[in-house]
Amino acid sequence: MLTMNRLTTQITRLGLAAVLAAGLMLPAGGAKTAAGQVRSAPAVLHKTVKVDGIDIFYREAGRRGAPVILLLHGFPTSSQMFRNLMPALADRFHLVAPDYPGFGNSAMPAVDAFDYSFDNLARVIDSFTQKLGLDRYSLYVMDYGAPVGFRLAVKRPERVQALIVQNGNAYVEGLGKFWDPFRAYWKDKTEANAKPLKGFLNLQATKWQYTHGTRNPESISPDTWTVDQYFQDRPGNKEIQLRLFYDYGSNPPLYPAWQAYFREYQPPTLVVWGKNDTIFPAAGAYPYKRDLKTIDFHLLDTGHFALEEDGAEIARHIRRFLTANVD
Repeated sequence: MLTMNRLTTQITRLGLAAVLAAGLMLPAGGAKTAAGQVRSAPAVLHKTVKVDGIDIFYREAGRRGAPVILLLHGFPTSSQMFRNLMPALADRFHLVAPDYPGFGNSAMPAVDAFDYSFDNLARVIDSFTQKLGLDRYSLYVMDYGAPVGFRLAVKRPERVQALIVQNGNAYVEGLGKFWDPFRAYWKDKTEANAKPLKGFLNLQATKWQYTHGTRNPESISPDTWTVDQYFQDRPGNKEIQLRLFYDYGSNPPLYPAWQAYFREYQPPTLVVWGKNDTIFPAAGAYPYKRDLKTIDFHLLDTGHFALEEDGAEIARHIRRFLTANVD
């Protein structure tokens, strides 16, 4: 933990925005600048809105009227994966990060009361954006956020100003050997094929997703996998996740349509990809270069949840890239 004197020295030397972009946490009440003024990190608000009869939780930061970034999370997490990125960018952008139904703090209808499919998650998020009046935005997509976000982009291409792709797949090259048990389940939805997939729903597997491929696993807070596992361990949630594991098979057939969207609409795209990710390896990052003309491409020496280890670098890339490419 930084002392107040050391933190004040860093803020004076770097400026508050740079400190936030570096991912440093300000103590409660903020810190004094060289001029003696108290400055605090931009607030992240925690809200809930009713969307199609379902409570959708979301985090929001930044000034309304600023360029919007819609942040779409992956599995097995929620909008909490953006908890540090949002205050780092909130001085310049309006950031909104919803939890999907069945994830995080959003409502969790039972599997027989809600269609847990990527089509339906995208529909809910589309309704969410309309409810909040988000008619123009950049899309940050990661893991599950890619099939949700790319469905949204194909449906509402006029709304997407730019893409930020972080370990989010849209090409067959990105589905390696890791996906073999999933392919077996997509082909034949049996209890025998479901059994190995249930192994991805325990604490050990959740921790592995956060730490595998990182430069320094000790730098990753255990709060990450602990919080995610808490939500997974709710009664009925593992059935929800298995339903989505099966429906993930609906995504590869849509890859050609998503790639056609890239080629036709050419959204400026920032790729910030943890290259040591086993789930979505770097082989899935390179093909974006085939279809997109304005692409800023960065492979980071980290794993699946790249924000945990390289959040400061990703924030700098986003700030620079969107400032140059979004009105």
